Amino acid sequence: MNTLLIAGGVIVLLFLYFIGTYNALVILKTRIKEAFSGIDVQLKRRVDLVPNLIETVKGYMKHEKEVFENVAKIRTALMTAQTPKEKAEADNALSGALKSLFAVAEAYPQLQSSQNFQELQRQLEDTEDKIAYSRQFYNSNVLEYNTKVKTFPSNLIANMFGFKEEEFFEAKEEERKTPKVSFEN
Repeated sequence: MNTLLIAGGVIVLLFLYFIGTYNALVILKTRIKEAFSGIDVQLKRRVDLVPNLIETVKGYMKHEKEVFENVAKIRTALMTAQTPKEKAEADNALSGALKSLFAVAEAYPQLQSSQNFQELQRQLEDTEDKIAYSRQFYNSNVLEYNTKVKTFPSNLIANMFGFKEEEFFEAKEEERKTPKVSFEN
């Protein structure tokens, strides 16, 4: 009788562990989706600010057509990106293009003193900070989830139900460098 109770207790504990682990994986997966949507919201906000910024700057910099075209092309790529990897690549490219735009803008003192430009720049900086936080939050959730998917014994349950590792939202090394701007032809 004692052996039967112990065996029953072990089975109940294993069942509870199984349910708890499965639920934890579902919760972590949901957090990742929520965190990614947070990145998406901030990327959308930045994408919406870019046309206003370009129009403000265009009035001052008539001959910087290539910079504007590059920013617009990358903005479109970010709007159409679907996966975390595609969004990360487009986001990194847009960050670099915006750095180039601001670097070029520094050559125009009257633009720097424009109230509209300053407000757009402040909003964009605020958005960049929010994007950085959203990336960090997303990556923290991915780390926790991936750890659970890969470690024993929760990996057994993860494999049983098809839970797969998620990608981190990360910048490429070459995209972290400061852009070089030259006014020479």
